[in-house]
Amino acid sequence: MKMSRRLSVLALAGTLFAGSAWAQTNLRVFSGGNNQRPDLMRKLFDRYEAANPGVKIQIETGGATSDLQRQYLSTVLNAKDPAIDIFLIDIVNPAQYFSAGWLEPLDAYVGAPATALKAHLPVYMTSNVVNGKVAALPGFADAMFMYYRRDLLEKHKIAEPKTWDELAAAAQKIQKAEGDANLQGLSIQGAPIEGAVCTFLLPYWSQGKEFNDAAGRLTLDKPAAVKGLNQWLGMVDQGVIKRNVAEVKTPDTVNEFKAGQVIFAINWSWAWDRFKDDADSKVKGKVGVMPLPAMAGGRSATCVGGWQWAVSAFSRNKPAAAKLVQFMAAPDASRFLAAEGALLPTYAEVYNDPEVLKNVPWFKDAGGVMAFGRSRPMSARYGEVSDAVRTTTSAVLARTKKPEEGVDDIESRLRRVMR
Repeated sequence: MKMSRRLSVLALAGTLFAGSAWAQTNLRVFSGGNNQRPDLMRKLFDRYEAANPGVKIQIETGGATSDLQRQYLSTVLNAKDPAIDIFLIDIVNPAQYFSAGWLEPLDAYVGAPATALKAHLPVYMTSNVVNGKVAALPGFADAMFMYYRRDLLEKHKIAEPKTWDELAAAAQKIQKAEGDANLQGLSIQGAPIEGAVCTFLLPYWSQGKEFNDAAGRLTLDKPAAVKGLNQWLGMVDQGVIKRNVAEVKTPDTVNEFKAGQVIFAINWSWAWDRFKDDADSKVKGKVGVMPLPAMAGGRSATCVGGWQWAVSAFSRNKPAAAKLVQFMAAPDASRFLAAEGALLPTYAEVYNDPEVLKNVPWFKDAGGVMAFGRSRPMSARYGEVSDAVRTTTSAVLARTKKPEEGVDDIESRLRRVMR
């Protein structure tokens, strides 16, 4: 009898243990490389675990660039591997991943797009909605900003330019007055890199034009595209943009502006810390941020980048994964990442949060820029879209192609890709 009772107790204990193990949910998250601040993500995951004792989160990192991360995720997802439940993807990837069947639609967990993304910046209704479904939720943003030498504009009593022509005139006035042959008016990226996609789009968008419709079909306005490219070439001829612009990469702009050799510079948000913190920066305390100018009669627009949280279509823990993604995309998480890591918020109101501004004062100006954020072309074949736009833009800026010829090439190549 005693033996029987002991066996019953052991059996009950085993049942309880098995039930406890069954109730435990393990989530594996691919959180990108160092630039995506996995250290801060880990702190947020720790908070989530504390509030949800039945969940354990394992973080996986890797890939110094978005291309390397994309290659890794493509391998995992092509194999339909359920090992990763959640991953960070670049803002240009939701359409590609969703079309490949790699993303779990989130509508069943977060509601329809108009509900799930209503509080976020408007750009995410374009970038994160595919075929009417919520493909991903915003994690944190990036964007192209117009940095400028506030000290030089104040010295020469020049207001922030609102149009590209006003910027060219302001730059020429300062260049002439300063008498420095090495002082560039404006630095943009013309090398055949991802930044050149934005170089093409900025003057085009600022004419009020769309590159694609809501379904991802090409809507290229060829005269407007030619006009945008001619805007850059005209500034080269004016001496505002340097002649070898077709060789300029993202770090070149940062380094030259940091060295005090540029008046206006277009670059990503991470450049701010280089200007502010680097020991060799000659522009500390002299830098302003303003909305990008527009073509005459148009309105400001900027290229938005950044990272989105997505749930794998092959996860065995989709409801739990979706719940974690909601937490990581919530305002509190956005405030934490902004205050602790200067990662751009995906909510307009966070740019004016007192705690955030105490740590990152320049976000007060950044919020005005992000309001005009636009997503690069939405396409399941974004790699081909990017290649067509950036290589052609670089060729036009190198003057190996005329703008009209370049725009014809872009339309010809993308008509087959974006249908």
